[in-house]
Amino acid sequence: MTMQSSVKDPQKGSPWIDRILNLPALVERKSHFLLGPRQTGKTFLIQHTLQNARVYDLLDTSVYLALSQNPGRMAQELTAKDRIVVIDEIQRLPELLNEIHRLIETRGLRFLLTGSSARKLRRGGVNLLGGRARTRYLHPLTHKELGERFDLRRATERGLLPSIYFSDDPRADLQSYAGSYLQQEIVAEGATRNIPAFSRFLKVAAFCNGTIVNFTKVANDAQVARTTVYEYFEILKDTLVLYELSPWRKTKKRKPLASSKYYFFDVGVVSALQGRRFPPGTPEFGEALETYLMHELTSYSDYVSQEPLSYWRSTTGFEVDFIIGDHTAIEVKAKENISAQEIKSLRALAEEKQLKRYLCVSLEPRARKIEGVSVLPLGEFLEMLWSGEYA
Repeated sequence: MTMQSSVKDPQKGSPWIDRILNLPALVERKSHFLLGPRQTGKTFLIQHTLQNARVYDLLDTSVYLALSQNPGRMAQELTAKDRIVVIDEIQRLPELLNEIHRLIETRGLRFLLTGSSARKLRRGGVNLLGGRARTRYLHPLTHKELGERFDLRRATERGLLPSIYFSDDPRADLQSYAGSYLQQEIVAEGATRNIPAFSRFLKVAAFCNGTIVNFTKVANDAQVARTTVYEYFEILKDTLVLYELSPWRKTKKRKPLASSKYYFFDVGVVSALQGRRFPPGTPEFGEALETYLMHELTSYSDYVSQEPLSYWRSTTGFEVDFIIGDHTAIEVKAKENISAQEIKSLRALAEEKQLKRYLCVSLEPRARKIEGVSVLPLGEFLEMLWSGEYA
């Protein structure tokens, strides 16, 4: 009896959007791990672009039990026609990597191994594939992928998970995702069984989005031990829900801070966890715009440039939101009229004469320059980013 999973559509009701990641091209060259938070569209993308692949869905109990009891069964089922094999949710059965390793070596098969967590893979021996599989990440939808369907207000209100961006009831879907899914994901990781404590932490952590975290304060507010807070932050990073943005520390005139900032992967999820909306014209909207731009920059880095992303803050209080590689500084302002005062951190960083360009991404309608700083409308910046202008 074959164990190929039945077709499922987690994005039912969503239009097909061409994604930047070209899965057929990736697996044609080499086996890959495809990681990303749940509902970013991994399964949907596989169904539409790898229709002839053999698929094993480890969320299917019968498939999971059969392969966990006898990993060799997969080799018995695969035929000469099967050149591409997809294992969905590989983190549920890391022991299967031994068999995958053997099949790559003996049959020359290409595998696409999807998952929403790097935690169990690392613990389960992902290094057994040493060099035989690359890792790529799938993010929520981007400005480039959405094209004419992109709407900034919609993106900051709903986030960019495909099923929620196009949902007829986005708030309910976001509440469900932020509540039941995130808690279930943590339980599935086996990382903690104290769900009330983790729920308190999650809400407090959401209010730390885009900031340098005071772990002692988070521990006090969430009523958990400081050591537990560190562990919970690692869980969020391992399950790809949270990104750590490292500091850029190459300034000489002004001493930089050495602490990281943390961003949730999707602005809609932040909104749901915080229990508030981000209406335009409010400070909260500025935070939402910054989180959204973090998503675009992270996606561009993973999909295209592979360049590191960081931020800069001096001990005297100057701060620039993002730095791409060692060449482009970006400050985000949710305003339609930028003053010279609002780009003072960029000008302070420019005094170091280390970077190629200094940009203020804003809601202004037209591009202009202020004292060597390029003030750009958001849409124009994103078009230039995805066209490779900032390499």
